[in-house]
Amino acid sequence: MAPLNDPVRLRAYRNALANWRFKGFIRWTEQALRGLHQELEASTAAEVARLMHEYVCAGGNIDEVPETRAEWSHHDFHYDFRIEVEGKRLYIETRLYFDDPDDPDDPWIHVVNVHAP
Repeated sequence: MAPLNDPVRLRAYRNALANWRFKGFIRWTEQALRGLHQELEASTAAEVARLMHEYVCAGGNIDEVPETRAEWSHHDFHYDFRIEVEGKRLYIETRLYFDDPDDPDDPWIHVVNVHAP
């Protein structure tokens, strides 16, 4: 897995994460929310979104993974986090959506899966 280094996609991703506290910038599938609640008892989706933002601000990597699964073939990549929350390692799989990476209010992230690595 390679870190997300493309400057355009990385800027878009960071813009979406910077808006973690506002509705619509980090969206969660039902599957991801179920996984989050299975793995963690106390953390909310908003808390994990904040931790994702802090992780990237502190220099943490987002893995950019070429998408090979047929059901997601309309995406070139998915983006993975491996972070610690409540003392537990989590794998968080996301998708990135944007039209204008420089518009801080345009990009958004879809969290599609959460589980222990």
